[in-house]
Amino acid sequence: MDRKIKIKIKEYFFITVGIIIVALSQYFFLIPHDIAAGGAMGIAMITNNYFPFLSVGFIMLIVNIILFTIAFLTIGSKFGVKTIYASLGLSGTISILEKVFPIQAPITNDILLSTIIGTILSGLGMAVIFDNNASSGGTDILAKIINRYLHIDIGKSLLIIDFVVTLFAALTFGVEKGLYAIVAVISNGYFIDYAIEGFNVAMQVFIMSDEIEVISDYIMNELERGVTFFTGQGAYSGEEKRIMYTVISRRQFIRLREYIKSVDPKAFISVSASHEVLGEGFTEIDDE
Repeated sequence: MDRKIKIKIKEYFFITVGIIIVALSQYFFLIPHDIAAGGAMGIAMITNNYFPFLSVGFIMLIVNIILFTIAFLTIGSKFGVKTIYASLGLSGTISILEKVFPIQAPITNDILLSTIIGTILSGLGMAVIFDNNASSGGTDILAKIINRYLHIDIGKSLLIIDFVVTLFAALTFGVEKGLYAIVAVISNGYFIDYAIEGFNVAMQVFIMSDEIEVISDYIMNELERGVTFFTGQGAYSGEEKRIMYTVISRRQFIRLREYIKSVDPKAFISVSASHEVLGEGFTEIDDE
């Protein structure tokens, strides 16, 4: 199978996982307590309160279709297939949950606990979706439109839109639940950033060793990572040494560290975390 096809299959698999996590977090923790934490989901929850014969999943679908139509008319077809898949997949998953697991009562009556768990899980799911170069659509689309015409940063635009949604949530469900929604919106952004950083962390490793050729062979052949050599000079000894540089995953670093211990216990190793690595063996630069 072609490598690019494998990458696409992997991306869509993880996007689907992210969709399921977001849907479960919203459906079982936030929706039962009327925590409309922004987005198409928040709009759907508010609308459902006034038109209960329309399901939340169906309203989300309609909202996303309307927003995509507006986007195509105003800024063109700049929304990838993965974003359309994620947005429609999320509304579809919510609709399935509504039919298969109709909510009789919240899992917990503690609204704070539900908000915390729902926000953390939703942030994790969104991070998985974003990490695979997709978006859940919804108010992200409006944020891009505002960015295009009013030149306000997308992050700020999204926060403004979600704040407006939570304001309507406060008018619909009460001030207390509106405040919980605001907390959820702010916290969700933090959890998304934190989770994405965790997904993408790689280890930058500089190695100085008398067994540098043996170690480089191990990295290239066993860990299947690239190696770059630099030439350095010791300030005290004046001796020239070859310095090896590589970028590997955290698991691979543990294996490499143990290997270096076995071949050269006196080796010098400098390690730092890199929160995003683009290129062969990691995220492709030209990924959409």
